[in-house]
Amino acid sequence: MLFCSAGTCKGKTQSLQLKTQEFFASVNMGEQNPFDFFRTLVDGVIAGGTAGVVVETALYPIDTIKTRLQAGLYSGLTGNLAGVLPASALFVGVYEPTKQKLLRMLPENLSAVAHLTAGAIGGIAASLIRVPTEVVKQRMQTGQFKSAPDAVRLILSKEGFKGFYAGYGSFLLRDLPFDAVQFCIYEQLRIGYRVAAQRDLNDPENAIIGAFAGALTGAITTPLDVIKTRLMVQGSANQYRGVFDCVQTIVREEGPSALLKGIGPRVLWIGIGGSIFFGVLESTKRILAQRHSSLPPLPEKKKHS
Repeated sequence: MLFCSAGTCKGKTQSLQLKTQEFFASVNMGEQNPFDFFRTLVDGVIAGGTAGVVVETALYPIDTIKTRLQAGLYSGLTGNLAGVLPASALFVGVYEPTKQKLLRMLPENLSAVAHLTAGAIGGIAASLIRVPTEVVKQRMQTGQFKSAPDAVRLILSKEGFKGFYAGYGSFLLRDLPFDAVQFCIYEQLRIGYRVAAQRDLNDPENAIIGAFAGALTGAITTPLDVIKTRLMVQGSANQYRGVFDCVQTIVREEGPSALLKGIGPRVLWIGIGGSIFFGVLESTKRILAQRHSSLPPLPEKKKHS
C-alpha cells in the first residue's frame, strides 16, 4: 500500500492512471494502424517460436519423466522441436493481436477477461499442431516407436488420420484452461507490478512471474494432464472410451491419488519452463520493438481527391 499526502497522492494517482492508459494504448493500435496490428502478429510468431524452442530444448528430459510416471511405461527419448516451433509461434502469433484487440474493446477493469479469452483462442489455434506433435512425442517417450517418421507412418496406417488427434477432447480440456489461466495470471501480475514499480519489468522479474504462473497452473491442471496422457498413449487398444471413462477407470483401479501422478515433475517442468518461456518471450519482443523503433517511419499514402 502507498502512503502519501493528499497533494502527492493525487499526483501519483494521475501518474499511475496515465501510465496504465499509455500501456493499454500502446498495445491496441491495430484498428487505427493495420500495419502495427500485422507487425504484432509477426513479432508474436517470432517471439513465440523462439521461446518455445528454447524451453523445449531445455526441459524435454523432465517432460519425459512426467510422461513415464503418468503412463506407467518407460524407455525412449527424442527431439520435439519440429512441432514445438510452429505451435508456439502460432499460439503467440494469435494470442498477442487477439489480446490487444480485446484490451482495446473492453474497459480496463476487464483486462483479465481479455487475457483469459486470448489465451483460450490461442490455445485452440495451436492445438491443431500441438495435438499431433504431442501424440507422436508421447508414443515415442513410452517406447511404442523408435523414430518420429516411424511413428507418423504407423499411426497413419493403423489408426488413420484421426490417430494423430487421439485424446483431442482431453487435450483441449487441459490446455484451454491451462493456457487461459497461465497467461492471465502472468499478465495480471505484470500489470500490477508495473503500476506499483512505475517502470517496465526487467528480464529476471518477467522470468520469476512466469515461473510462479506456470507452477501454480501446472499443479491445478495435473489431473487433466494425467487423463490427456492416458488417452493419447493408449493407441489402437482403446482401453478408455473417453474422458469420463478414463477418469472412472483410473479411480477404480488405481485410486484417486493416481490422478496426481507426475505432479512433482510437472510443476518443476512448467515452473522452470514458464520462467524460461516468458523470459525469452519478453526479451525477444523487446529486441523486436527496439529494432522497429530504429527504422524510419513509412511514408504516408497520399489521399486522392
